[in-house]
Amino acid sequence: MINNRYDFVMLYDVENGNPNGDPDAGNTPRIDAETGYGYVTDVCIKRKIRNYVELVKDGEAGFNILIKADRALNTKFEDAYKAEGLSKSDNKKIDAINKARSFMCKNYYDVRIFGAVMSTGDYPCGIVRGPVQINFSRSQSPINIQEVTITRQARTTDDRMETGFTEIGKKSVIPYALYRAEGYVSAALANKTTDLSEEDLELLWTAIINMFENDHSAARGKMCMRKLIVFKHDSVLGSCPSHLLFDRITVEENVPVPRKYSDYTVTIDRSMPEGVELIEKL
Repeated sequence: MINNRYDFVMLYDVENGNPNGDPDAGNTPRIDAETGYGYVTDVCIKRKIRNYVELVKDGEAGFNILIKADRALNTKFEDAYKAEGLSKSDNKKIDAINKARSFMCKNYYDVRIFGAVMSTGDYPCGIVRGPVQINFSRSQSPINIQEVTITRQARTTDDRMETGFTEIGKKSVIPYALYRAEGYVSAALANKTTDLSEEDLELLWTAIINMFENDHSAARGKMCMRKLIVFKHDSVLGSCPSHLLFDRITVEENVPVPRKYSDYTVTIDRSMPEGVELIEKL
């Protein structure tokens, strides 16, 4: 159980990489076609948080990850029924579904944090609305997507080898971009549906700070979490609208074409409304 509502702001950057490819655009970095600003989906950020938690809590009870590429989701829902002594014939009973849903919240960290739709198949576990929500990230300046030509010193078939030993490919990168994302933690929803704990929240902050540190790849380039600022309310329902707190974090360009973090000035207005504490985690 948690007794405080939280809002938070993340600032992170990418250098010579693709933070989140768009399948509808040849996997190039996602971009708002009208403004030229880049964006990263909430799903991408949640994936990195899940990966970090799975890495540090591997095998620990209560910290399994539901949304990952291992087994079909419906199979995991069936496991919940078996663990609670339920059968397929119970799948229409509200009490049975609630019991299975509680099992999923207790055993899967990402269900407690982000929620899940678990109403599919013959062993429905209900729907959980996650108490932690994260908005799309948005770049703080228009991004410049560069198509870099690369070569490969190997070919896949003998027929292709007849025309030479190398072949040409393309790689889409952003020279530099600083992204901002905002998120929310609803204590009221957590206590009502998922029993999110203070331990779970501390793990979330740690995961956000470190989510790029064990996720490096050539495609994503150099990605760094620069700031994690948390607003802690002194009540379950909160003491101030979240947008007024987010407005206290401003990011301004120092140069016409930013190419590093120091090319921005991040200003934090530390005068908080009554009942709100600012915590600078990073």
